[in-house]
Amino acid sequence: MLGNISGVRKHSLAEAAGIKAGEKLLSVCGTQVKDIIELSFYTSDYEVELEIENVAGEKRLVNIAKHPDEDLGIEFESAVFDKVSTCYNNCIFCFVDQMIPGMRPGLYVRDDDFRLSFLYGNFITLTNMKDEDFNRIITTHMSPLYVSVHATDPQVRCQMMNNRFAGELMDKLHRLLDAGIQVHTQIVCCPGYNDGEVLAKTFADLYALHPGVLTMAIVPVGLTKNREHLHPLRTFTKEEAAAIVDMVTHWQERCRKETGKSFVYLGDEFYLLAEKELPPAAWYDGFPQLENGIGLTSSFLIEWEETLKVLSQAQASAPAVIPVGESAYKVLKPVIAAFNEKYNAQHQVLAVKNEFFGGKVNVTGLLVGGDILAAVPKDARVILPAVVLNKDNLFLDDMSFDEFKKLHQGTVEVAVGAKELLHLLTVPKEG
Repeated sequence: MLGNISGVRKHSLAEAAGIKAGEKLLSVCGTQVKDIIELSFYTSDYEVELEIENVAGEKRLVNIAKHPDEDLGIEFESAVFDKVSTCYNNCIFCFVDQMIPGMRPGLYVRDDDFRLSFLYGNFITLTNMKDEDFNRIITTHMSPLYVSVHATDPQVRCQMMNNRFAGELMDKLHRLLDAGIQVHTQIVCCPGYNDGEVLAKTFADLYALHPGVLTMAIVPVGLTKNREHLHPLRTFTKEEAAAIVDMVTHWQERCRKETGKSFVYLGDEFYLLAEKELPPAAWYDGFPQLENGIGLTSSFLIEWEETLKVLSQAQASAPAVIPVGESAYKVLKPVIAAFNEKYNAQHQVLAVKNEFFGGKVNVTGLLVGGDILAAVPKDARVILPAVVLNKDNLFLDDMSFDEFKKLHQGTVEVAVGAKELLHLLTVPKEG
């Protein structure tokens, strides 16, 4: 269990102690720690002793005096120093199983680790957890966690996850909730499996556990072309999506009347597919599952309108092309059209078909460099949504941002959110 040090912040305690990027953390006060959670616990004292190994393999002890809540300033390659707990299930809808072969190894890792759930909001199934894992969560109060439910009906959950232990979900949830651990939940909704009456039961069961269960998010199954030898699944029709929107809206009205919050939320794709209006922004209750795609459209539009209010002294920048997924295109097209009219601009939103995954995946975050490159005009000024790149500036097809810029003949910029996009679409007004 080694903590690989990727960086040391300037002017930090670690820098002052001579710790450098590339070195390894072996132990803290004589104890091997498994992750940054344990690290935080063992370094919450006035003095800590770190065992460090340098790039030459030489070991040394480093003593650091500090305040109990003072950060050391060490950054690690991974938040988990031992082996990441992986998924024991074989879900019929698993997106990892649908990935194109031959891509970077990290894309095929199916993590199911409660530590990453607590730290980063990754969803876990609870199926691979031991008593010691539950005890650690409860003892250290790792709350909230994010749990993939899919169905509270034991038989349906076992069927969907191909795991005979998946039906124990409710007992495990009660164990966490009784200890004061709160959870956010999600349902990957598959037509004919966990929609209809099954979904209604799931809502009733989870809502009965509120406020221990904080939220329930429902997202539609995503399918790629790479489904040979996989369980047969299909996407929702417009009519089916509309039925789910109507059903969930009814539940939201009830929840808001009884608790003041919506509790249950739908992925934006349901509204776009059904061609129904999104709920009022207030119904998202501060967007607690934004990272799960819940309320992305409303959040974007709020940020867009707020930023527009302070752009009175701006004028349009050089014409730009904004490549997005087919679902986002429906939202952005009228927004950019209104902007163009107001500012006499010539910006363009471009719907990019996701050929890489077979054309059925329409969210912007799963667009790949090759598809975008093929779709945009060769010499255009391009503004990429930041969600198409990971932290290493790689697209899902392993094309790097630098490679994209070399292959594209025009300029390429990246926008994180509506605010950055608006600032790239404008320049200060002359005079």
